[in-house]
This record gives sequence, structure tokens and C-alpha cells, in this order.
Amino acid sequence: MSNVYTIAVVVGSLRKESINRKVARALIELAPANLKLNIVEIGDLPLYNEDIDGASPPAAYSTFRQQVSSSDAVLFVTPEYNRSVPAPLKNAIDVGSRPYGKSSWSGKPGAVISVSPGAVGGFGANHNLRQSMVFLNVPMMQQPEAYLGGAGSAFDEAGKLSESVKPFLQSFINAYGQWVEQHKKV
Repeated sequence: MSNVYTIAVVVGSLRKESINRKVARALIELAPANLKLNIVEIGDLPLYNEDIDGASPPAAYSTFRQQVSSSDAVLFVTPEYNRSVPAPLKNAIDVGSRPYGKSSWSGKPGAVISVSPGAVGGFGANHNLRQSMVFLNVPMMQQPEAYLGGAGSAFDEAGKLSESVKPFLQSFINAYGQWVEQHKKV
């Protein structure tokens, strides 16, 4: 029998009804039995500033770090802004990586799905995020790579996931469940 792993889901878009948040919710519903996905909010994090991150860091920093640290793994769902990750996501990465030597990310199996209404599917953001995670000692799932282009049509007006997109997301989240299982045993 598999263990059940808690997954911190970090959504790079702050809009409550963003396509990325909808994809994150869809992945929560499609997740295999060995994964329990929880969205960890990043919108209230002050910009990272070492001057305010001393003996008494902002409560939002501490809460975020605890949520990531207490998770077994991490899943990123992000749009692409200017061929990179959105500023709030980069800020969350920086907050979670501090204080130096005590990164909340370290050793957690990770994956990224980039979601965009454009045709390229957030390729730049996906790879920029992977670069940061390698430095932070997050073993990122390499296959299947997940770029969801044309994501504006992934949901109908009622917010229901398109049947044409569902197999892609199901395949991705199933592979991620196997990735987490494999890497949490190490």
C-alpha cells in the first residue's frame, strides 16, 4: 500500500479565477490516492527583504515556510510573464529559500505545469522555474514535461474542465504521484 503524501501546490497567478488556479483545482480532483494536494497561497507575502527577515520575520513569511516545510512535495502551476515566472512566484521561491541554510524547498520532489492562453504554453516560465529549483535541491520531475497552451479553452463557461484536456492532466498528475512515491523513499 502506498503512503499518502501532502503536496504544497503553489499557483503563480494571484487572480482567484485565473486559468492556472482552475488547473490547480482540476489537478486536486484528478490526483491519485497517494497525493493530497493543498494550495499554498502566495499573494500576502511581502517582497523578500532580509532587513525584515530577522529574529521576528513577518507572519506571512513564517506561515508560508511552515506550509511548505510540512509538505512532502511541491507542485507549481504557473503562467508565463515576459518569458519567465511571475514576480509573486519568484518572491515566494525567495521567501521559502530563506534564511540561508534552512530552505523550506530542499529535498522535496517537485513538478511544474505551465499554463497559458498562448500557443507556447509557458515554456520560458517552466524552464526558469526548473533552474531555480535545481539550485534549491528540489528534484524536479523531468518527464512528462507539462505545457498547457491554448488554456483559455480548457474550461467551459461554467468552469468545467474540457474532456479534451482531462487525459493530459490525468497523465501528468499520475506520473507526479509516481515521482513523489519514488523520491520520498530515498
